[in-house]
Amino acid sequence: MDLAVVLVLYFSCLLLLSLWKQSSGKGKLLPGPTPLPILGNTLQLDVNDISKSLSNLSEVCGPVFTVYFGMKPTVVLYGYEAVKETLIGEEFSGRGSLPLPERISKGHGILFSSGKRWKETRRFSLVTLRNFRMGESVDDRVQEEARCLVEELRKTNGG
Repeated sequence: MDLAVVLVLYFSCLLLLSLWKQSSGKGKLLPGPTPLPILGNTLQLDVNDISKSLSNLSEVCGPVFTVYFGMKPTVVLYGYEAVKETLIGEEFSGRGSLPLPERISKGHGILFSSGKRWKETRRFSLVTLRNFRMGESVDDRVQEEARCLVEELRKTNGG
């Protein structure tokens, strides 16, 4: 076969695969502009002024929409109210996954846990620190300990 025929077949298969992949996941995503195969919505966005492009799309599609950067779908939240409403909900209150720290800490601790376990650990830590009077002024306690130390040193008479 000729090289040109092989290249045309290859790119046709790639195009069909891209179309199939985009259309199969479309029912799960939010509405947005129709993406081109492989390129997505990159030709519809002005790279020099992406904010203005997203603003124009938000007027057409609403404050929450899907844009494809290449073959990768991206959900866009445009405007203060959309971001505020999303961040208040429980679905987005967790943290992203960091595989190495999760493997080391096994999901425990304040830094690398999230959700219910994080809330319980944080509450326990705050109560414990409050019981040790970490919330109060530390200066008075340091001065008290310094006085006690000076008294003990005087009792030794330089020994």
